[in-house]
Amino acid sequence: MQIKIHEAYRIIVSICDSGLIGKKFEEGDKQLDIKESFYAGEEVDEKKAVEILVDMKKEDATFNIVGKESVRTAEKSGIIKKGCFDFINGISYTFSFL
Repeated sequence: MQIKIHEAYRIIVSICDSGLIGKKFEEGDKQLDIKESFYAGEEVDEKKAVEILVDMKKEDATFNIVGKESVRTAEKSGIIKKGCFDFINGISYTFSFL
């Protein structure tokens, strides 16, 4: 997984399965464009990802989460509730605004 933290008026955390970066998925009128400029960041394992997500939750961050492993990790960290995600062409994704 890769995590990238964007500093804006509010912190935005992008987390994505590494193998999906740079790909684009479309299904009907939905589109998922996993741009390297937004998602490519630090390569982390699940333990490190959970630590970062929990810390960023305390900072009132928003989260963009793409991929099976990343969504599972977000569930484990408490960023999203189990099953609260959608699919585009079989790729799981969700956004969390705590």
